[in-house]
Amino acid sequence: MKIGTFEVWPPVVLAPMAGITNRGFRRLCREQGGGVFVSEMITSRALVERIPTTFEMIRFGDEESPRSIQLYGVDPAVIGSAARMIAQEGLADHIDLNFGCPVPKVTRRGGGAALPYKRNLLRAIIRAAVENAGSLPVTMKMRKGIDDDHLTYLEAARIAVEEGVAAVALHARTAKQHYGGFADWDAIRRLKEAVPEVPVLGNGDIWNADDALRMVAETGCDGVVVGRGCLGRPWLFRDLDRAFEGSPERARPSLGEVGAMMFRHAELLCEVLGGERHGLVDFRKHVGWYLKGFTIGAETRRALTSVATLAEFEARVAELDPDQPWPDLVDGPRGKSGERAKVMLPHGWLDDPEDMAVPGAGAEDPTSGG
Repeated sequence: MKIGTFEVWPPVVLAPMAGITNRGFRRLCREQGGGVFVSEMITSRALVERIPTTFEMIRFGDEESPRSIQLYGVDPAVIGSAARMIAQEGLADHIDLNFGCPVPKVTRRGGGAALPYKRNLLRAIIRAAVENAGSLPVTMKMRKGIDDDHLTYLEAARIAVEEGVAAVALHARTAKQHYGGFADWDAIRRLKEAVPEVPVLGNGDIWNADDALRMVAETGCDGVVVGRGCLGRPWLFRDLDRAFEGSPERARPSLGEVGAMMFRHAELLCEVLGGERHGLVDFRKHVGWYLKGFTIGAETRRALTSVATLAEFEARVAELDPDQPWPDLVDGPRGKSGERAKVMLPHGWLDDPEDMAVPGAGAEDPTSGG
């Protein structure tokens, strides 16, 4: 798969996930396998205004290539300035535009998955990004639409291709679905048929490497985007390497091997987040994902989420039964799930899809970082 000038093999992308895909987690996944590993979502205004926390979020390791930033914004002028800044200052090698975020704080302000409904504004944003990115490839990630009555993905993809994007990715759910139900892989197939000029990547319900192969076979997509499937399972990227090379071998780590991976992850977070206290607090959310399916007592779980030092964490990990085998039937949803009763939108948002008005104050909170 080719994205701009970059050859991507295996054809795999780590999806941007807020609070997850920081420099430490990206390195952990890179140690397992290949692909493109994208930063957390970055607010374009925060980047242009040089908010220090945002610049920390876009720090890349020496081993990262290509360096990929996912950019969020609702104002063509600000997006254009951010893209120009990234290109001129060498901040990254690839820009991905976010038109898929379904969380209420984003959609209620007209951003993320809500924005493609405003087709002219969408075109202006993509045009500004592409024109100002210079030689950097610009891609976009989106959802099917706001809900089943307001599907936007086919028209949005056509607009994107006309404006020069290098690839499009589709999370095959609507914003209303959030992370509930099942991804509609038929939509990925329809998208590939609609825009054969560029690579199309599919996203949604890839819990193991064989899911990825099945998605490609069933939809004809050029590659896959992996999000929640790698939570507590960074070795999924090793499996994806093997799968796309034709190997049937898959990782089935024992609890001892999982514990070693947990320690490596915690160690990396401590390194990139400014010390053991911050790193270990951040790692707490990962504990349940790593241990899903294993027979672990509640006291042990509590101990692993209350340690204060890496040495203490290593000691708690050493207490796990190293020979406990990989549990059966553990593939499936991890992280957020459940459908929304409705999608939060700005007042009157659905009245006129041709409206070019930029969403009002607060749509790009410069301190949000996504």
